[in-house]
Amino acid sequence: MKCVDCGIDNKDSPRNCKKCGRDMAVPPAWQPDAAWHLRTLGIIYTCLTVLYFGVSAALSKLPRPYHLRSIPVEMTPWLAPGGKVHAPEDQLKAPPQPASSAPADQ
Repeated sequence: MKCVDCGIDNKDSPRNCKKCGRDMAVPPAWQPDAAWHLRTLGIIYTCLTVLYFGVSAALSKLPRPYHLRSIPVEMTPWLAPGGKVHAPEDQLKAPPQPASSAPADQ
């Protein structure tokens, strides 16, 4: 028989736990069963679903550009319908820095 307090295995019919001394004749005050777990999980999933749709509705009320549902092709050129996977080499390089018109003081 397992002690409900410390979890140690005891003999089949002991009066007290050999580790913590708990009276083994007294059953635990409450033990959750399968129905309790199902009900609790149902409540959690329901709350998460309501929260999801509530946040989705709140976010849909935001001003532009935060409510975008589609990604522009400029942001994801690899998803372009032409099948082009990479941008051209000249687009990948950083633009040249403009030369400063003021002479450097030395």
